[in-house]
Amino acid sequence: MRWGDEVKGLFKNSNLYLVIAFIIMGILFYSSSQTYEEQSQLGLLQRLLVDEPFKERLSGISFVYASEEVSIQARGYFSFIEFFIRKGAHFGTYFLLSTSWVIGLKPRINQLGLTVIVSWLAATGYAALDELHQMFTGGRSPLFQDIALDSIGALTAAVLCLVIIGWKSRKK
Repeated sequence: MRWGDEVKGLFKNSNLYLVIAFIIMGILFYSSSQTYEEQSQLGLLQRLLVDEPFKERLSGISFVYASEEVSIQARGYFSFIEFFIRKGAHFGTYFLLSTSWVIGLKPRINQLGLTVIVSWLAATGYAALDELHQMFTGGRSPLFQDIALDSIGALTAAVLCLVIIGWKSRKK
């Protein structure tokens, strides 16, 4: 079986990928309904990283995100590490959401470029709605920077899908 056939097979299960997209959106909605404290992984990080590995190397990193300094000096070691885990989750979740939309919508739209744009915009739009939802959750605040990060994760996935699917479809 050629790889192009595998890509076609992937689209035969497009309904599954739409279901996955909605599951991801449900998980994001639930997550946004939790307070920051309910989501905190500081206790787990303190148990897992008790020796504070790489603290010296990481101490030189400092930048501003949403008008707040992000550094070990400003936040402490464990909150600094958790910041990157949280932001990685933002990027990764919207990467998966956009990928699911592309694979789920491609057979319905049938134009790869338009599918990629619609998928990216759908994921970015949901990111904005998700941040809006956080306005109504105690202890949470919506951040434009998080929408931008989510959108970059979604765009990265959409462009990768465009390149991979486009390349494989031309190769047959």
